[in-house]
Amino acid sequence: MALGNHSTITQFLLLGLSADPHIQSVLFVLFLDIYLLTIMGNLTILLVIRADSHLHVPMYFFLSHLSFLDLCLSSVTVPKMLKDLLSEIKAISVRGCLAQGFSIFITAGTEGFLLSVMAYDRYAAICHPLLYEQMVRKQLCLQLVWGSWSLGFLNALINILPASNLDFCENHTISHYSCEIPSLFPLSCSDVSTNLLVLLCSTLLHGLGTLLPIISSYARIVSTILSISSTSGRSKAFSTCSSHLTAVSFFYGSGFLRYLMPTSASSLELIFSVQYSVVTPMVNPLIYSLKNKQVKAAMRRTLGKYLPCSSWKSKAKG
Repeated sequence: MALGNHSTITQFLLLGLSADPHIQSVLFVLFLDIYLLTIMGNLTILLVIRADSHLHVPMYFFLSHLSFLDLCLSSVTVPKMLKDLLSEIKAISVRGCLAQGFSIFITAGTEGFLLSVMAYDRYAAICHPLLYEQMVRKQLCLQLVWGSWSLGFLNALINILPASNLDFCENHTISHYSCEIPSLFPLSCSDVSTNLLVLLCSTLLHGLGTLLPIISSYARIVSTILSISSTSGRSKAFSTCSSHLTAVSFFYGSGFLRYLMPTSASSLELIFSVQYSVVTPMVNPLIYSLKNKQVKAAMRRTLGKYLPCSSWKSKAKG
């Protein structure tokens, strides 16, 4: 990622979420707690899925990769944010800023593709239960995960290469807590029309390319669920999708809007960024552990195995 030869600055200053020292102290405690919960929650999901053989199926294979992505996405922005909340000068080098922007793009982009893959998995399980093992083979699962990473990397590369050639002059203050690529455009003294066009096209292609398969999958899932005669059968079928639907709503509801709205340093822009890159990685493990009976049962079995606590063991047996 070579920088333009005529750039006159070597670092940016991040304004963060607030300039008030008292508010910064409160925010530090809040986001430290969120980050610790994110690490603990996602690591627990990863450990439980790996340790419990009952969860060695495609649905939880994809969930383990979602937890890994959430760990990566949160770790790209939150540690730097926490450091800046305790610092008077919130500086980041131009190269470091581009690297962070690239990392945000690849992790968030890959997560979008993975959520689409998980929707296909739920479609195959509910609409074609007898053919499920043929439709979602182990080899296909690996290919879908690697495909998600590859497309996420390509999407990031398409946006970061034009940004790396921008010249940055005079104004070097980013009205944000992280280096999202759209926040860099107002600081450039180069023509950013091409960058904006690339960002718009890639966001629409990525958003629609991942969201439309999700909508299509769930349209067929809903149709299948409504055709089930028993109420308990419909409830059981819907419960297997509710966690994923909630995760999709959290992620797309904020991430898609963040990259489509004009960069204006507004509080709404910061809220969208915090929701998809900080809050969603923390909430996803809670969603899947609280709403999924199999995950809760696996957690009890795993904790009963590794913790010398008889109550956990008795619950696991029950």
